[in-house]
Amino acid sequence: MSQPIEALAETLKLLSDKTRLTILALLKEKEMCVCDIVTVLEMTQPNVSQHLRKLKIGGLVNETRRAQWIYYSLNLEDKTYLNGILEQLPSMKEQLNKLNLECCN
Repeated sequence: MSQPIEALAETLKLLSDKTRLTILALLKEKEMCVCDIVTVLEMTQPNVSQHLRKLKIGGLVNETRRAQWIYYSLNLEDKTYLNGILEQLPSMKEQLNKLNLECCN
């Protein structure tokens, strides 16, 4: 099913931000909590949370609460038109492997 132009335009606006694209690249690798994303991006938690909030409102990420942590994952089941963009995102495996992500695990 094709997306209405307005919805597609809003999604592409969300993806026009480098930080949000980087977050999607990270979530393409694995589900992550805010603290892990903060560590990888070397940004403040409020800043990362704001980007995640926008991605959630745009329907691009899911959030799942586990104890005191909220984990984020990609939500692209009904957005097959984004597969080409996701395929172009660089792998973030090296950045994730360099870090000792202990805060939520």
